[in-house]
Amino acid sequence: MTLTTETVRTPRLTLLPLAVAHAEEMAGVLGDPALHTFIGGTPPTLPELRARYERQTAGSPEAGVSWCNWVVRLDDESRLVGTVQATVRAPDPATDPAGDPVARHGAGTAEVAWVVGTPWQGRGIATEAVRGMIGLLTAHGVRTFVAHIHPGHAASAAVATAVGLTPTDVWHEGEVRWRLDTTSSRNPL
Repeated sequence: MTLTTETVRTPRLTLLPLAVAHAEEMAGVLGDPALHTFIGGTPPTLPELRARYERQTAGSPEAGVSWCNWVVRLDDESRLVGTVQATVRAPDPATDPAGDPVARHGAGTAEVAWVVGTPWQGRGIATEAVRGMIGLLTAHGVRTFVAHIHPGHAASAAVATAVGLTPTDVWHEGEVRWRLDTTSSRNPL
């Protein structure tokens, strides 16, 4: 399973495949130090962001892994306001890191993440963007989604809950693993 990132439209947003040209506008979106409270680090400089986007748009060097990265455009403001991303792994019963039986039966697993700039938070943008991303990936055969969320990050936990992810007992580098199996009859998407 190798995926190509494609444009996703939702009622208020357009998820655009990441391009290096987005770095200049995104440097401003990601420039608030508060965004890094739970993920660590500092706001990237424009050259750092360009270099990151060059690596991300080049794609994963690992066979069977797709890097799907989007910038989130708020259509009524005609501006970029955040990012969503997924690292999609083809099923491999010998090494499936999530231990997902669904993945062992032919569907992929995606590790997802999202960031919305501070001025646009609290408006449901992250939830809408993540739903759009999950919808597209589900249409391409991804059945299991995981996210790693700092236990003190209530806003990200609220987004995860809204899109159907639930916390597990698994911890990874100080964060809780959240999981969604879209084959479940309780799937809210």
